[in-house]
Amino acid sequence: MSEKWFPIIDYEKCTNCLECVEFCPHGVLVEEGGMPKVAYPEKCPEFCRGCQKVCDFEAVTFPGD
Repeated sequence: MSEKWFPIIDYEKCTNCLECVEFCPHGVLVEEGGMPKVAYPEKCPEFCRGCQKVCDFEAVTFPGD
């Protein structure tokens, strides 16, 4: 895992569907106030990108995208 590798949520594109939160098997994302939040970035396995793949609104990116 890398301290610089974690999802970045663009809240202007995010529709708060929470698909990313429901998908993440590593517990990186949590629901807070009806919105996804990157709560535990240190748990994100480098190059996973699963939450990005399930986002239909291109609201999830990663460093270097």
